[in-house]
Amino acid sequence: MRRRQSPLTEGQSNGNENEAGVPGRQYNIEMEEDSCRPFMFHSSSYMNGHVGFCGSIKQSPSDFVVTEIDTSGQLVTEITTDLKSKEIVSEQLKICRQDCKIPRMSSPEPCIEEECCSIPGDSALCTAEGLPPSTRGVGDFEDNNVFACHVDKVATLDSLLDDSVCERLRLFACNTKDTWNSKSEPAVHLSEFSLGLVLDKRTRASLHCAIRQQYPFLITVTKCGEIVVKANQDYQELCHLVSEEEAYGFLKFLDARTEDSKFAFKPDGNKEHRKKVHHFISKKFGKLVETKSFPDTQKNAVVVVRFRERSGFRKRTNVDRREKEEIYTAFTLRKENLEMLEAIGYLSSELGVLSSDFSYTGIKDKKAITYQAMVVKKVTPKRLKELGRSIEKKGIRVANVHSASQPLRLGQLQGNHFNIIVRNLKQHSNDCSASLKERILEAIENVKENGFINYYGPQRFGQGQNVQTDQIGLALLNEELVKAVKLFFTPEDTDDPVNKAKKYFLQSEDAKGTLAMLPDFKVREKMLLRALNRYGMNQEGCCRGWLSIPHSMRIFYVHAYCSKIWNEAASYRIKTYGTKVVNGDLIFAEESTANSSPNAKVHVVTSAEETADIYTINQVVLPMAGYNIQYPANKVGEWYHKRLAEDGLQACKFRLSALQLNVPGCYRHILKYPHNLSYSFLKDNVNEKVTEDSPLEDSVTSLSVSFWLDPSCYATVCLGEIMKCDI
Repeated sequence: MRRRQSPLTEGQSNGNENEAGVPGRQYNIEMEEDSCRPFMFHSSSYMNGHVGFCGSIKQSPSDFVVTEIDTSGQLVTEITTDLKSKEIVSEQLKICRQDCKIPRMSSPEPCIEEECCSIPGDSALCTAEGLPPSTRGVGDFEDNNVFACHVDKVATLDSLLDDSVCERLRLFACNTKDTWNSKSEPAVHLSEFSLGLVLDKRTRASLHCAIRQQYPFLITVTKCGEIVVKANQDYQELCHLVSEEEAYGFLKFLDARTEDSKFAFKPDGNKEHRKKVHHFISKKFGKLVETKSFPDTQKNAVVVVRFRERSGFRKRTNVDRREKEEIYTAFTLRKENLEMLEAIGYLSSELGVLSSDFSYTGIKDKKAITYQAMVVKKVTPKRLKELGRSIEKKGIRVANVHSASQPLRLGQLQGNHFNIIVRNLKQHSNDCSASLKERILEAIENVKENGFINYYGPQRFGQGQNVQTDQIGLALLNEELVKAVKLFFTPEDTDDPVNKAKKYFLQSEDAKGTLAMLPDFKVREKMLLRALNRYGMNQEGCCRGWLSIPHSMRIFYVHAYCSKIWNEAASYRIKTYGTKVVNGDLIFAEESTANSSPNAKVHVVTSAEETADIYTINQVVLPMAGYNIQYPANKVGEWYHKRLAEDGLQACKFRLSALQLNVPGCYRHILKYPHNLSYSFLKDNVNEKVTEDSPLEDSVTSLSVSFWLDPSCYATVCLGEIMKCDI
């Protein structure tokens, strides 16, 4: 088969995937019926007809070394912090900005626009008045800048509206309040008040701000240039929970949107009432602010509100604060026998930042030694270098530390390089027609020439675990959020502290108690439990819990399910049609422009093209399920629809608004090739090379394999094609 390369961006593949330290998938053509291990997909299809051989990998982390390759083709362990490397990093960022542009999927309504006030030069005077001393300098809310309901330099209504309009607006506001406060039948009252057509956008912005500051219980909306004033129902609901003074101050605090400011409600000794306040603010304003309770000196507690990061603040005028916010430090992370997210958890704890402050190009293996580029924000290079030996006992090292201008993005790499040692080499039990060395040489040369089926590896699904990530993803897609949480906390069959905590939670649903049992590096579990402790173990509470986890972590589970379906589809495609390109197959169109949509890059093979044998199997792609892809126009497309229906997803739109997840889908090549594949034989224990003429002694010889793969390709899958055994 002739080898051709087809560059295809796999948008939902998260850049590159980890080769986690879990048992490998079943590669044998004959499946073992008595195996108790769940298989993630049928993988009895191979590209090559060789016999293969047996062996084992990852007997120690040093047997599996993964090194990221940056977009300039350089191994990250080789990067230095000289001027040349800084230029390379800068060029990488330019490439990333070009590659990561995503077109809008929908356009705003043509005639209705929501405008928020944004008058240049506005400033709010904020003090710590009303905030109990115990809340200052506590946790994430460390700041003395709490909003005290006083705003300065805001344009007044008198300067913006005629006296008659001002008076009518005042009457509308008074009538609105009277209607709310009246215990008798409300009199007939206008539901909205028009200020008329205001063509100048700056004037409209000033009016929005001035009205909301003077009358927080009103809201303003622009309809085709006309400003309409309405009653703010959120204000009325909030007044049922807190005093009118507090509601008034809170909404003025929201409208001012002064970054780093906070608002404190009055001290409250009723925990259930505080819980209702938390629920209300999260439900109505959760995308903009977050809340937290702090004890005061009188054994009460105060609910404090602060703005979330990147929630629409006005542009800063303080240069020093802007520069501080934009601090980014790049480094190479070396970890050994550790999950990447756990490594980030350790680093974030030591540095006093959030796990979400770290950016990376993809997830790497657990049971391995891995090198990857990372960027952390809000940390200086000097501070990162100070960690030194404090993190080495966790299996973590940092190197090549230097300043950066931007975070990294998923997929911002050229690939991953692998150095792998396969031990315990032997022939298959029923193979006696050739020597072990002949089988190895035959297998490696075949995969070099013909490639391998581009399955997602078993670590994508957490194979070997009691609950696999694709099961959680399916529950999320079916919006069974309580079930998804229970699956997430299903323990393994061990008695370590983490699994003890998970068992306790499933038995008791005591989120607070479970939090105390979990170690700090279990970042995802703790995020979820904090939300469940606040909102409860119900559909709404679990929704809040999933939303508390960063988007990249939430989408991972849904992608795991889509990856499982892709694997099954790839096996079905090869079993049904073999390596022949047939009518209805999808082909990646190499001549399409870089800015084309994914669907524009895909061509459906016609009957005439099948007859003419124009295309080869390495050009065929299969879709990852989503709302913006097309399926093959043959039996494979029919299979997709039937398979999704089996899991109750026949009507799934792959848009989960409650979880803020959209899954557009993407396309993935059926076939991939290892690059620069080389090998040598080693004597066990001494790692001494064996000469080519020497016979192999099965008990004392290992195979050293070196190659690199494109992003989102799995070394274990490539090895599976070579060896054709359970690794």
